[in-house]
Amino acid sequence: MVTRPPLSENELLENASKIAGKTLQQIAIKQGIETPEDQHRHKGWIGQLLEHSLGATAGSLPEPDFLHIGVELKTLPLNHLGTPKESTYVCAINLTSPESRWENSLVKHKLSRVLWLPVEADPDIPLAARRIGSAILWSPDKDQESVLRRDWEELMDMIAMGELEQITAHQGQYLQIRPKASNSKALCKGINSEGEEILTLPRGFYLRTILTRQILIQHDLKIK
Repeated sequence: MVTRPPLSENELLENASKIAGKTLQQIAIKQGIETPEDQHRHKGWIGQLLEHSLGATAGSLPEPDFLHIGVELKTLPLNHLGTPKESTYVCAINLTSPESRWENSLVKHKLSRVLWLPVEADPDIPLAARRIGSAILWSPDKDQESVLRRDWEELMDMIAMGELEQITAHQGQYLQIRPKASNSKALCKGINSEGEEILTLPRGFYLRTILTRQILIQHDLKIK
């Protein structure tokens, strides 16, 4: 089943409300997609299923998932306590031509308007039986964007100075940089402090759970 891309935020929210409370298997059956037993060999399957179900169009392009209305889709895996299980992937980083301005950055572009979609992620619940929660549309408030910008500028400055290998996942209040390769052999080009090209692991920006917990609390997001 091919879902037409939503033409407005209201239509997107309406589509998201139709899958709230449903299991991943129920959604997959309607879309004609097979549900794997687990995610060990199917990393990203949940996000792809929900993109397909809601009519996302961007795929792997560096654009918001719902391009026509400028909205990014982010799933929010919740543990058995109803809190974020892990950090949230935002986007990949170009390590050889780092962006220089927050206003034009892909991170800001991706996080300007987000549809957050909670999903059960307790490992005791089989993948097929995990339910989707109610979605909300979110934009960072002034304080949140100020912290995101500060984190981004500090981390991008380190990349621009060739200090990539000194960056750890402990840096940044809301944003962190982490390797995003599935194995240590998936290398890409980067720049060292001498301006020379090096081979290194691909990196990505991730949102820390301190921010996604804030969003959960502010909007009373839960799976009922």
